[in-house]
Amino acid sequence: CRAHRSAGGALVANVLRNGSVLLQWGLRHWGPPRPAAALRGFALNCSWDGTYTRFPCDSVELGAACRDYLLAEAHGSVRYRLCLQPRYAPPRPAPPAQCVEFRVEPAAMRDIVVAMTAVGGSICVMLVFICLLVAYITENLMSPALARGGAAAAG
Repeated sequence: CRAHRSAGGALVANVLRNGSVLLQWGLRHWGPPRPAAALRGFALNCSWDGTYTRFPCDSVELGAACRDYLLAEAHGSVRYRLCLQPRYAPPRPAPPAQCVEFRVEPAAMRDIVVAMTAVGGSICVMLVFICLLVAYITENLMSPALARGGAAAAG
């Protein structure tokens, strides 16, 4: 797990080995304390950089009691920017969003080895079937013709 913290320290992105990201936050880093009853929830926005363009993620509205969020199946080798902003009841203005940027590491070599082993195993199974098919054809289709020809020559 690698932790990435926002500039204000309120938002932490824990990037896990399996490609998921656990976001955690607290309210004490967002400035002066406000009444808990005024907190309506949180807005989570994200974007990520693709090869040629920047993609916006769907906005997520979270409840006031939430203090963490799991972003499952993040893309490897992609730069993410996640911003979280508390939502307060009017007339209180919303504090500025806390943003964190990180890159998810590409799939581990272990995953590549497992995939290659599976493909190699499939190829071996196909080769065994081909060899059995050739042996069957050779034994059952070629042998009777030779046996008939040999019997005619003997008689």
